[in-house]
Amino acid sequence: MSSLPVVSPAAGGCPVGFAAAKLPRLIFERLGAMPKLAGVTPASRLEARPTPEMVSSGVGAIDALTGGFPRGCLTEVYGPASSGRTSVLLAALAAATRREEVCALVDVSDALNPLSAAAAGIDFGRLLWVRCGLRLQKPGSPQRHRGTEKIKNNKNLENSRIEKPVEQALRVTDLLLQSGGFGMVAIDLGDTPVIAARRIPLTSWFRFQRSVEHTSTVLFVISQVPYAQTCASLLLRVSGTKLSAFSGQLSEKTYPAHAQLLDGIQVQGELLRSRLERKPARSVTTAFATNLQAG
Repeated sequence: MSSLPVVSPAAGGCPVGFAAAKLPRLIFERLGAMPKLAGVTPASRLEARPTPEMVSSGVGAIDALTGGFPRGCLTEVYGPASSGRTSVLLAALAAATRREEVCALVDVSDALNPLSAAAAGIDFGRLLWVRCGLRLQKPGSPQRHRGTEKIKNNKNLENSRIEKPVEQALRVTDLLLQSGGFGMVAIDLGDTPVIAARRIPLTSWFRFQRSVEHTSTVLFVISQVPYAQTCASLLLRVSGTKLSAFSGQLSEKTYPAHAQLLDGIQVQGELLRSRLERKPARSVTTAFATNLQAG
């Protein structure tokens, strides 16, 4: 880069009556005249990214809190077991299929209950259900007996069983986002061990964010803890606060076993981050209740 001659008032090179405030303007004009910097667009001329279109999440309280889920962005809802995260997932898929959109669910741990999904109103004719981690046995192949299998390292075997579905989910999500045409692509990491989900590199989330950008697809993730980090345009935390069971009333902030039959769960949602507003979003909360059919 050639040197830029800039005169200094202290050196006596500034003409008489030259205002010191005009010196920065002169510098920028000379920089803009340089051939190597001619193609650089000033920040003042950059176009602001338009506000993404918002669609219903299927839960009225969440729509009132966030305005819905943004298209072309990554939305993550996280919470512990029995916090209502699966109910939000089913409600979002049901709302998308009611809009006659084709959706895809990447079920990392094969945890979807079809009866609960049907009760939530999901149209299975518009849902692609990808069940990760399943091993299909070829017809006519002999059965393997566990007693004859030699396992050298049980710890490595257990890690491979955990990580393989996660790796499959990443590859499938890549293909789904690249193919396009989906109104919603959901990733269920709710029952995936945290130690395995945390190994998902941040570059994968950045790649998903770039792939869904400038499209009409809603990328939706449910998890135990936030994994997408800054790649999520909308981050929502849910927690079950009060439960009622047929066997009796459960105390506040008590989570039931998965096999326990429930009348419903009182869910509290907290908006932690939103990149959809000019001003930083404050931590605001809302509440809604689930029913027995929706889980």
